[in-house]
Amino acid sequence: MPRPRQFDEERVLSSVQAAFWDNGYAGTSLEDLLAASGLGKGSLYGAFGDKKSLFLRVLRDYDEANDRMLRARLEQADRAVEVIRGFVLGPSDDPDGVQARRGCLLANTAAELSTSVPEAAAEARRSYGATTALLADAIRLAQREGDVAAHVDPDVGAHAVLAGQLGLLVLGRIGQDPTALSTTAEALLRGLLPPP
Repeated sequence: MPRPRQFDEERVLSSVQAAFWDNGYAGTSLEDLLAASGLGKGSLYGAFGDKKSLFLRVLRDYDEANDRMLRARLEQADRAVEVIRGFVLGPSDDPDGVQARRGCLLANTAAELSTSVPEAAAEARRSYGATTALLADAIRLAQREGDVAAHVDPDVGAHAVLAGQLGLLVLGRIGQDPTALSTTAEALLRGLLPPP
């Protein structure tokens, strides 16, 4: 019978995720993972598999947490348009730019690994597909609430909002001035989701 794990799996995964997020996949060594997790190599790999398997696990956990958060915001929002605004303005909502320079784990991964790790590209497509579907639902609701013009195609608009937000993430990652980032985000929203 296998022995029960002697560590907090959630804490280990959170620490490992932070190491990958800060350093990227290639920049995170086994030693970094052992230091972050507090586990030995045998325990870490025995519990989670090799480096790639561990990375894909924390990436999926990150994506699912973001999806749950966005869905909860849409369910609880007074106005759907505010959820879309929050999604787009997120990369600019960082006065000192520290979090913006850290970027988004999924966007960072897509840029780093999409051509070399097919599983990472598949996860990015899956996650971005779920986000786009949710944004399209939010646009439809915002149209019913009278906040977005009826001529906006929700599916096309959702793809454009996601593409714009990803561009803002890249600009934040390279150290774009937060004020300029916010101004760009507002212009993006006005252009993509005009009011009636």
